[in-house]
Amino acid sequence: MSASHTLSIDFVSDVACPWCAVGLASLEQAIVRLQGDMSVELRFQPFELNPQMGPQGQDLTEHLAQKYGSTPEQQAANWEALRQRAAAVGFDFRKEGRGRMWNTFNAHRLLHWAGLQDASRQHALKKALLTAYFTRGESPADTDVLLAAVREAGLEVERAREILAGDDYAQEVRERERFYTSAGIHAVPSVIVNERHLIQGGQPPEVFEQALRQIAAH
Repeated sequence: MSASHTLSIDFVSDVACPWCAVGLASLEQAIVRLQGDMSVELRFQPFELNPQMGPQGQDLTEHLAQKYGSTPEQQAANWEALRQRAAAVGFDFRKEGRGRMWNTFNAHRLLHWAGLQDASRQHALKKALLTAYFTRGESPADTDVLLAAVREAGLEVERAREILAGDDYAQEVRERERFYTSAGIHAVPSVIVNERHLIQGGQPPEVFEQALRQIAAH
């Protein structure tokens, strides 16, 4: 297999999805292991876990209890398991946005814009947003948090401010969301390789690596 072989990956996810943070860090490790054997083009596609979430957000314990019927004790156990999985792939989980679930639509608008600029900048913005929420406990619905992530990713802050003040890329994000849900994507992360092979969930690096090698070989 030559290094000229290129795989395209669409990473469908939400910035408020803990398994998406684990999955991305894991996929990144797999991509590093594949260097020299193939190259990977990584794009980020929008998915909202809670598209109807209001601007004030919702207490996370309450939200998870309503959505999944989980008790605080179950949530604590799940969080610890997630934290350990994240640590194993080098992502530092502390606490989601001060214990709240937030609306993430504006974050997806900025990610769409970033993807039009440069794939590496979009990747950097995605990482900055995940770190803001899961490591520093900041709200991905907060304009200042979003602009700080834009700055960290090396993107134009004033243009991002204009986007947030209007509705640029709202239609495009909704169209992409509809496209993936109509294609049967109802859980994230969903990793779509070459627009036809689906790898679901926050898999370990070796699982991603093996799957990508098999796809490239065929």
